[in-house]
Amino acid sequence: MKPICYTITVFLFVTASLFSQSNINYEISFKNAVHHEAEISVEYRDVDSDTLSVRMSRTSPGRYAIHEFAKNVYGFKAFDETGNALRITRPKPYQWDISGHQGFVKVSYILFANHGDGTYSQVDETHAHLNIPATFMYAPYYNNRPIKIKFYPREDLNWKVATQLKLLSENTYFAPDLDYFMDSPTEISNHQLKSFTVQDQGKNYDINFVLHQADDYEGFDTYFENVKKIVESEINVFGDLPDFDFGSYTFLSCYMENVNGDGMEHRNSTVLTSLKSLQKGGAANNIGTVAHEFFHAWNVERIRPESLKPFDYTEANMSGELWFAEGFTSYYTNLILCRTEIISREAYTESLSKLLSYVWNSPGRNYNNPIQMSYQAPFVDAATSVDQVNWENTFISYYSYGHALGLALDLSLRNLEEDKTLDGYMKLVWQNYGKNETPYTLKNLEDTLSDYAGGMFSQQFFKTYIYQSGMPDYKNLLAAVGIDFSNQSETLPSFGANIVNKNNKWLVNSNPQKESSFYNAGLSKGDEIISIDGKLTNNKLKPNEFLKSYKAGETVKVVFNRFENQYESEIVFMRDPAFKTTLTEKPSKKVQQKQDKWLGSNRK
Repeated sequence: MKPICYTITVFLFVTASLFSQSNINYEISFKNAVHHEAEISVEYRDVDSDTLSVRMSRTSPGRYAIHEFAKNVYGFKAFDETGNALRITRPKPYQWDISGHQGFVKVSYILFANHGDGTYSQVDETHAHLNIPATFMYAPYYNNRPIKIKFYPREDLNWKVATQLKLLSENTYFAPDLDYFMDSPTEISNHQLKSFTVQDQGKNYDINFVLHQADDYEGFDTYFENVKKIVESEINVFGDLPDFDFGSYTFLSCYMENVNGDGMEHRNSTVLTSLKSLQKGGAANNIGTVAHEFFHAWNVERIRPESLKPFDYTEANMSGELWFAEGFTSYYTNLILCRTEIISREAYTESLSKLLSYVWNSPGRNYNNPIQMSYQAPFVDAATSVDQVNWENTFISYYSYGHALGLALDLSLRNLEEDKTLDGYMKLVWQNYGKNETPYTLKNLEDTLSDYAGGMFSQQFFKTYIYQSGMPDYKNLLAAVGIDFSNQSETLPSFGANIVNKNNKWLVNSNPQKESSFYNAGLSKGDEIISIDGKLTNNKLKPNEFLKSYKAGETVKVVFNRFENQYESEIVFMRDPAFKTTLTEKPSKKVQQKQDKWLGSNRK
């Protein structure tokens, strides 16, 4: 996610910015890449305070939780212009104070980096995968100064630089200020590049796809054609492209076994990481992340909630609009794949079953509405903790919650007159708040829906589904577009918790959901089940197969171990609440037409 909105005006004065005030000059090299180290230096001139404070960020654009990047910094030194060592104090774990300078400070340090994803950095002999906040120190007092950075790629490894930063000269790049710099991930590797040009609003924009993977590039052409389809389809949702700074947008894909799977949006680029190369399942598995992250170029990068402006590098970033920013983007992810025929309508319909079952059968709805679920992001968005939590009963992902609500809103709009659609609503939000980069509030979203579909419709939707936790009438909404929605089974029971096999016994591996079979029987996470209904649990007995022998409402005895003591209880099997969604076999002509308008190609 982007920390501060810019207008293209900023970039018309790149040259002026370079000379209007002192640059902050960074350099980074990778001589010891085999041991995951980067050597970094930064120079500050015209320092007008007795003490220069530099720090590592604690957060990263696009993430909402705290990440203490300073833990991987060592070998910190500071010098004046003649090379004399300066006095260093460390008042906070992530801050260094430097004094005794004469207006010039050079800082150097070593960074250990070995976690390649959208939040952290990774340096090894395959690449230097750099998330900027995880890599570079900054001086908060000088966050408006322009930045120059010199990369030193490993020539012996045929490394090349890929980034949304402005190229000045060979391997030297520019950012107008700290916020743009922090928002500019960089992939340095022996990668392949494919590009195409989109003409929009009288301008040409280069859409670049950087591919870094260990295998041969077989299949890249086909994959790239799917990327083109996604770009075109998403442009048609909003009506036009964002006015990308410097005239380009870059997908930075790294499909390597040494990275961690992730996707992270940025203003004019996105990070795509996966353990699967295109040849090893990545062509099918990774394309959804492409669709999701590019949609963010509009929704969250430019259609940006006021609660995320400005982005805070020192504290967790909280927003109540993530059900819209992330959730509606998630709704469009598979929808775009279906519209472009990358996935079939059958596959799309099947994917709704798991989504709707998860969201609407979660006890979390009793505690938090979509806004409040969004507030949980600092605790769940790649956050780390050692104590256990009860998310099974209290939390619904704002990605999934918003996805389910986006589906409901789209189908509800399509039942109105005048061919209303979620596409039309998103276009209006884009025109009102995204194109001119005016941050929006929750009330702005409601008012825009009122302008688009009427006050009564907007008020009812927000009151019932956003401010409260009501469940839309999916049976009728989906029937109108030729999809049957029902319970998976009226008689099949469920345990209400995950089970894994350990030491030839079943282990309860999650907190049982409230009012489920295990919950009501008093079982808890960590319990080791010995037998159910007199049947010993073992490797040959599969939980799902076991349940097929019983019906909801039946009562059986369970024997289990807890803290080296054996207990007995009774399980009254509760019905499996899962939903199923299937395409209607013979829809009417009218219903088929509505489905075609919804799931069919929107490409012009």
